[in-house]
Amino acid sequence: MLAVRVLEKREAAIDVLSFVLVAADGGSLPPCSAGAHIDITLPNGMVRQYSLCKADSARGAYELAILRDPDGRGGSECAHRDIHVGDTLTISHPRNLFPLVPATKSVLFAGGIGITPILAMAEALHAHGHAFDMHYCSRAPERAAYRDALGQAPYARQVRFYYDSEPDKGRLDAAAVLRALGGDAHLYVCGPAGFIAHVCDAARAAGWSDSRVHFEHFAAPAAATPTGGNVGFELVLARRGIRIPVGPDQTAAQALLDHGVDIPLSCEQGVCGSCLLPVLEGIPEHRDVFLSAAERDSNRCFTPCCSRARTPGLLIDL
Repeated sequence: MLAVRVLEKREAAIDVLSFVLVAADGGSLPPCSAGAHIDITLPNGMVRQYSLCKADSARGAYELAILRDPDGRGGSECAHRDIHVGDTLTISHPRNLFPLVPATKSVLFAGGIGITPILAMAEALHAHGHAFDMHYCSRAPERAAYRDALGQAPYARQVRFYYDSEPDKGRLDAAAVLRALGGDAHLYVCGPAGFIAHVCDAARAAGWSDSRVHFEHFAAPAAATPTGGNVGFELVLARRGIRIPVGPDQTAAQALLDHGVDIPLSCEQGVCGSCLLPVLEGIPEHRDVFLSAAERDSNRCFTPCCSRARTPGLLIDL
């Protein structure tokens, strides 16, 4: 874990605050790549993940933006209300589950606060001279974080904005954008679940393979509980030779922790993949949004923070 000091706190858009973090001891923060995120322990004790929209190596600083979500789980409200300039916070080392991959061209789609990792990608692609275009959708200009910065960026001509409040200025036609790109381009999309689904569906309809489509959710869509409620199952730990029952009202992750088996946990919604475990036997009931369709169909891994089992038990490589 790292101790950081809040160097700046400012408004990036309506209901969006930008925070700049530096090492509390005055040293350097670890380097990171575009698409990375950190876990922050908030003043109320909650741990939440936020993508880094900038990693300023010259200042040794990380920058992130947090959307106030009154319908969320309380993290954004706490961040807006209780984090102040000069405060010391604890964060994790950066992790990247949404990295850029080499390609002749990249196309970036951002919906709302999904601009945070997408902005970092645009900065990195420009810095390395790689071809890209960005499509940024927001409810209104005043709600588009970093709109002014993007308009003044050296790659401003590669950025197109779309606003729900200004439909006469054009709406995003993701299908047309994707049909016009060559077979070696890669797509990156981040934003609300519906936005991600729309862009990914357009990519599939345009013939894009899953290997060229990359996305990151900020929160998992509400999962439907099967009729009759959850059913208990058993985890069998292959390397430890122990059996752990998972009750109907607990997650597999909770059951493991209750039995002294430590696993990494972060989002606890099936978004980040931090807790992913290999499955040797059995069929998981996937409730995450991290795994691809092919990974789900293989049934070779599952996210114990939210997913369950379709079979009476799962044999996991642990």
